[in-house]
Amino acid sequence: MSTSISLDWMAEEGLSLAECRHDDPFSILGPQRLKKDWIVRIWMPEASEVILLLENEKKVLTNPNHPWIFEGLLKEDPGCNYKVKVNRGNISHKQYDPWAFREEWMGEIDRHLFAEGNHHHIWKKMGAHPIKREGVKGVVFCLWAPNAKSVSVLGDLNSWDGRHHPMQRRNGGIWEIFIPGVKENTLYKYEIRTQNGHCYQKADPYGFQHEIRPATSSIVRKLNEYKWKDKKWLHQRDNQNPIEQPISVYEMHLGSWMHETIDKPFLDTNGEPRPPVLAAEMKPGARLLTYIELAERLIPYVKARGFTHIELMPIAEHPFDGSWGYQVTGWYAPTSRYGDPNEFKYFVDQCHQEGIGVILDWVPGHFPKDSHGLAYFDGSHLYEHGDPRIGEHKEWGTLIFNYSRNEVRNFLVANLIYWFEEFHIDGIRVDAVASMLYRDYLRPDGAWIPNEDGGRENTEAVNFLQQANHVLFQHYPGALSIAEESTTWPMVTQPTDIGGLGFNLKWNMGWMHDMLDYFEIDPWFRKFNQNNITFSIWYNYTENFMLALSHDEVVHGKSHLLHKMPGDDWQKYANTRALLAYMWTHPGKKTIFMGMEFGQRKEWNVWGDLEWNLMNFQPHKGIQLLVDDLNKMYKSEPALWREDFDQFGFQWIDCTDSNHSVISFMRRERSNGNWLVVVGNFTPQNHSDYKIGVPKSGFYHEILNTDASIYGGSNLGNMGGKATDHHGCHGYEQSLSLCLPPLSILVFRHDPKSSPELS
Repeated sequence: MSTSISLDWMAEEGLSLAECRHDDPFSILGPQRLKKDWIVRIWMPEASEVILLLENEKKVLTNPNHPWIFEGLLKEDPGCNYKVKVNRGNISHKQYDPWAFREEWMGEIDRHLFAEGNHHHIWKKMGAHPIKREGVKGVVFCLWAPNAKSVSVLGDLNSWDGRHHPMQRRNGGIWEIFIPGVKENTLYKYEIRTQNGHCYQKADPYGFQHEIRPATSSIVRKLNEYKWKDKKWLHQRDNQNPIEQPISVYEMHLGSWMHETIDKPFLDTNGEPRPPVLAAEMKPGARLLTYIELAERLIPYVKARGFTHIELMPIAEHPFDGSWGYQVTGWYAPTSRYGDPNEFKYFVDQCHQEGIGVILDWVPGHFPKDSHGLAYFDGSHLYEHGDPRIGEHKEWGTLIFNYSRNEVRNFLVANLIYWFEEFHIDGIRVDAVASMLYRDYLRPDGAWIPNEDGGRENTEAVNFLQQANHVLFQHYPGALSIAEESTTWPMVTQPTDIGGLGFNLKWNMGWMHDMLDYFEIDPWFRKFNQNNITFSIWYNYTENFMLALSHDEVVHGKSHLLHKMPGDDWQKYANTRALLAYMWTHPGKKTIFMGMEFGQRKEWNVWGDLEWNLMNFQPHKGIQLLVDDLNKMYKSEPALWREDFDQFGFQWIDCTDSNHSVISFMRRERSNGNWLVVVGNFTPQNHSDYKIGVPKSGFYHEILNTDASIYGGSNLGNMGGKATDHHGCHGYEQSLSLCLPPLSILVFRHDPKSSPELS
């Protein structure tokens, strides 16, 4: 009777395994202790024969209980590194038994920290990790899917048949299995069976590499293989306050900066050719550049322009080029469009060796509904809220993370640390922060749920952002954390311990819109809009602001920067130069989007490349040369950046001359007492004797004039500088009588040796 019960029980277990609904294969498979002896059970679907290979014995296993469960009695524990010979379809092979390796991969402390939301290095446990156990090489797979009925690994290793490798459920909804013999570059997914019997094939949320779109499998990759050469850079970065440094950022999209022709080989790091990455929407005969090629071409270009940082639009793996990277499916994987993870590390390393920091756009606000991604991951609303009134962006067609769930917060916070630790990035720009902060963002009345206090603030998202920034600066004190936040939410750049969100910079969206509105006006009518050019100073010291002219302003019919400007071509170029120079002399760090540095004409196209042919024309070369000189001046004049967030750093001379659309101000810094005078004339009318007051007598060198002929201007100016007159103006006893060129910015540096009171 007991034998019959045992047979019936084992037959049911085998049926459960065959139907992919077993969550505890370790309870029956591998070496199992009996009262006196041991029994080994091998799960081998569709095998005709399985032979156990021990050190001194070969044992043909039988399958009395289920055709695919092969078993045999042993006198002793065989350990875990035995092999079996499998005959299947007239093909034989030898392998280790996955269910002999029973040791937990993710231990109790790891699970506890993860459940708390405080495992800052969870990627070192989750995902697919090539390791060695008991001298046997293989890959351990680890996944969080607490509501799944069963989970299997499927891929190249088992002909994409989920019956072969059911995973073991651990405490906390963790699933694990070590599969011997699996190697790096193996394609895989997880087959997840839900409690309702549905079957999903999901990419690994913690996968370190994924296939090139439109394929969606994850790829086994090793971490920590790359040998970095940027130790000096990292030490310097993390031992200084970044907001007290000059920051000039070149924002760009890797896939549309420049293309290569398909007849030039697409090579990996070993110099081996591989298929070029194309898109149907790209120009015929063109392909994407690799990370290696971008390092060779982009870094020298950015260095020649004088930018301090490159900001990359999202490069985490994403399925659709047209999303620009803002709909992420592979959070822990740099996109394979341009190469593998080590090649991206090479790109970052080369940036650092050339003195250029790397900022990544990070998108923790939402994720797409692609079937292989996070949506409805284990048959439940695991990563997203179940209620669409708080869990979905209808206008974007995306889902919103459930920030109240500890494990989801942990997924995101650890992801932030991952990019800094594994890829040595220097900063993040967090996309669409406003969409996270407000429950009614882009939602009509009745389509959103108030918070526990009846308000519109998303307190869970606030707590998440505070945790993310707090953890980031604990690990990397020299990091940049930049918020794209377009509202008046208070204390965005204040520390979390006093209630702030914890960013150290915030994009000044108000300045951007005011400037573009102002410069799009016919210059003769700007006198009625003087407030646009001056208003930003009124609130400049409420946050640590970064001035940004971003990609969002050069798409969807908005025109590129040059063609936002009114008038003929000469005025368009002059206005563009004046706007850029005003940006560089205004308090705040700087970001411009690629193409603005030489006056691109066409709107940005994600499938095209920049209009490099424009560099054959002098006016465009002039804009580029101006940007080069702006960055040189900016980095060499501490008055332009050291006191960015201290009111001492800026002083109006005159902001009230709306009739002439002229402004004048000083930039100052305390430590060395350096200061500059900036004058802007925003009409095409030049002025030959325009007086401004200055605090000291002496000679003022003209160190920048956007109307200089080398930039494409009319070459009016002040012959290198001007000496003061003893005539009071603007509340000062001294004044300068200046020639103001049309549509221009002038910058003057006082020569301290020329002041009588200092001699």
